[in-house]
Amino acid sequence: MIVQKFGGVAMQDEEMRNYSMLHIQQALKKHKKVVIIVSAIGRFGDPYATDSLITLSEALAYDAASKDLIASCGELIAAAVLSAELQQFGINNKVLHGKQSGMMTTGAFGAAKITDIDTAFILQTFEELDCIIIPGFQGMNQKGDVMTLGRGGSDLTAVALADALQATHVEFFKDVPGVLTGDPDIVTTYEKFDFLTFEQFLELLTDDNGIVQKKAALWAEEKSIPLYIRGITHDETGTWIGLQ
Repeated sequence: MIVQKFGGVAMQDEEMRNYSMLHIQQALKKHKKVVIIVSAIGRFGDPYATDSLITLSEALAYDAASKDLIASCGELIAAAVLSAELQQFGINNKVLHGKQSGMMTTGAFGAAKITDIDTAFILQTFEELDCIIIPGFQGMNQKGDVMTLGRGGSDLTAVALADALQATHVEFFKDVPGVLTGDPDIVTTYEKFDFLTFEQFLELLTDDNGIVQKKAALWAEEKSIPLYIRGITHDETGTWIGLQ
């Protein structure tokens, strides 16, 4: 069983989601069981992107709980859309969200910490089908309030669930074919790394280079969970992180 993480670019339109579904289909053939983590559709300016949703009302700036609740809706929308399209594609699946996902959190709204993951309902669902979609970026506190995990939190969702479910690895799908020696939007000459240690990978992660959320990468390093950075529109091999 593996975990696949699809970000906003992978979810942004039907064409990109078709690429996503092909990757999901391949994963099911190879690994049998797949947990899919999705981010919100698109980026700021797109109607269902997180940064767009949280600007719907100025009042949200003064109500942290409400802001987290609306922020979480982007991933829910993405999960529902992908689920329906996967069904049409011929892949039976189910979206698990809120209490169903088992993701328990504490701390401050907008920067919650994962305290526990109850995988019982996920494992029960896997007895009925092989493909589960879970909205990233969010969990619930003991009161049942939705809490978000901070920017890039869907990456953390993917790694934490891979840890809890003992997945073999996590695949992250990007608009580049892997981890590169330079930003293709800035430089014309660059190469792709085939393999990096966690130490090497963490040195590359900065505020400007958000290939994977740093908290997620640190969790993966601590728990020895291999990461595979791949291109969403590419079939070529990507970059393995921490694979011995």
